[in-house]
Amino acid sequence: MLIHPQFNPAIIEFGPLAIRWYAVSFIVGFILFMWLGRRRIRAGHTVFTQEMLDNFFTWGVLGVILGGRLGYVLFYRPDFYFAHPMEIFKVWQGGMSFHGGFLGVLIAMVLFARKYRISVLKVFDFIAPLTPLGFAAVRLGGNFVNGELWGRVTDPNAFWAMGFPQAAEADRQLVLADPERWAAVFEQYGMLPRHPSQLYQAALEGLLLFAVLWWFSGKPRPDGQTASLFLLGYGVARFIAEFAREPDDFLGLLSLGLSMGQWLSLPMMILGLIGMIWFGRRRPPAQTAA
Repeated sequence: MLIHPQFNPAIIEFGPLAIRWYAVSFIVGFILFMWLGRRRIRAGHTVFTQEMLDNFFTWGVLGVILGGRLGYVLFYRPDFYFAHPMEIFKVWQGGMSFHGGFLGVLIAMVLFARKYRISVLKVFDFIAPLTPLGFAAVRLGGNFVNGELWGRVTDPNAFWAMGFPQAAEADRQLVLADPERWAAVFEQYGMLPRHPSQLYQAALEGLLLFAVLWWFSGKPRPDGQTASLFLLGYGVARFIAEFAREPDDFLGLLSLGLSMGQWLSLPMMILGLIGMIWFGRRRPPAQTAA
């Protein structure tokens, strides 16, 4: 069984100040977003200009951070944060929701399209392929490096099995709940073998989704179809990865044995599939207009 490397969450520390991997992962994601956006603009066939991309960057960053944090507060731990409102501002401690960040960026894109008087679908289609590599950066540099959001227990003999010291209390609770199954394994390794679900999510939601969207958007498509594929692709990738990810201990599994992440991904999958069919009926432009 592999053991999580236990990286130092701080890259450099200056007394009470520190540069943390979690923050750097977001910065890397934003850099990749801008780099890919400039590549698409240079390739032509888009309503976006370099100036528009630069201006949208600020809108997008605010959407990600504010939406991601508020989404986590409202979707995952509303009781705690309503009782301790000052904790909402401690973003450096972690606690960001993709679905909240997505809604934040969605609002930013709608407002941006209205300001520049362009089709909101063209904005959606342009932005969608630029984001998945940022997801991968956060899953790796944020979640995996910090040893958070670990996976569910698995076979200790599996090559992917990994022990997470951060999951010590969760491991002990599982051993107490089912000692016949887990006591011997815990005694042997001092921890339980788990899926490194952060790596699964980086691969599925990040690398694979990026490859599919970048290829798909490289050809003329009807307006709205690339954005719909993003919704469908992310929803499917997240839904699958959640089967290996340990549910949040303060939520557990919800109705039908699904996690909160899966329930939040279902509307994305449904809307994405409907969009792919609906927009797919339209004639694609002579040249890509995303």
